[in-house]
Amino acid sequence: MSAQPLPSRHTAIIYDNPGTPSVQIVTVDTPRPGPGDVLVRIKHSGVCHSDWGVMTRRQGDVGPPAQAGQIGGHEGVGEIVAFGSETEQTGLKLGDRVGIKWMARICGHCLPCMAGRDGCCLNGTISGYGSPGTFQQYVLAPATYVTPIPDSLANEVAAPMLCGGITVYAALRKCGAKPGDAVIVTGGTGGLGHLALQFGARGMGFRMIALDYGDKKPFAEECGAEHYFDVSRYGSDAVQLAADVKRVTPQGLGASAVIVCTASNDAYAAALDFVRFGGTVVCVGVPEGAPVAIATAEPARLINQEICIRGSVVGNRMDAIEAMEMVARGVVQVQVTVQPMSSLMDIFDRMNKRQLQGRMVLDMSD
Repeated sequence: MSAQPLPSRHTAIIYDNPGTPSVQIVTVDTPRPGPGDVLVRIKHSGVCHSDWGVMTRRQGDVGPPAQAGQIGGHEGVGEIVAFGSETEQTGLKLGDRVGIKWMARICGHCLPCMAGRDGCCLNGTISGYGSPGTFQQYVLAPATYVTPIPDSLANEVAAPMLCGGITVYAALRKCGAKPGDAVIVTGGTGGLGHLALQFGARGMGFRMIALDYGDKKPFAEECGAEHYFDVSRYGSDAVQLAADVKRVTPQGLGASAVIVCTASNDAYAAALDFVRFGGTVVCVGVPEGAPVAIATAEPARLINQEICIRGSVVGNRMDAIEAMEMVARGVVQVQVTVQPMSSLMDIFDRMNKRQLQGRMVLDMSD
């Protein structure tokens, strides 16, 4: 069922040579929804560092390489333009705005799904990595797994919440900190980090500390950070950095939690120097390349200081709804820059040079 004739072809961005930084804008067939699916006309799609990781992944890296011709993207917002069969009980209607997340489809019956961790579904498919992603104008999605978009949120503001937003929201909920505790965000002014600062400071009552590269203190403070540290000023002096960071935490003992939002092995190694006794390091950013263990995570250190290291992928369906509502209420201000589809490689380049503040979003119109 659709309200108007659908195009036979539409525009998409593919990874034309996976393992290398290369994309191509192409025309692909527009699919028709089957049982349980809806067809979404994508208006905007966020750009995530994970998209770069999927595109450039090689054999031996974390996760298998993408297939040639893979359509990337996993933060898409748009309107439902057609329904397949068996979608009558979902309450959705034509024209509803919905979002497509990192996990495109879930099985609903594996252990993570049963535990409410559907973002970790063992049998699911990932948008833009195995399943055609949101760097295209029309995408199929399960009617039961799309995220409703509040009426007050613009498409370009809602898009980054579908991965970046719910990822840091879920990570903060898992970090074990209490209101008034110090929480550090490494990569604190980036796409994930600037959201983590706001969720933590304004939504959860944490005392937020941001670490990043460059003179970005005003932006970090605008997002709720009480303190900002420009990591580039310390060079290789990790000892001095840790001492300065701990000095601004309660009693100078270190942070209750560190949320590692950057895809840097050095950041992971440094994180354990920032936490206090009984603190938690939450792993969020995924470094590219061959897997590297956290260099400072000696068992004796973890035992003696009772430090917890835990992973956090993305949030579940409820996390997505709650995070969207916090943005709709104005608790969190998403800093976005909208660019045309043709700018994707330039965005990746600026991302890797640490030149971005906030989140980049593609306009998926013709």
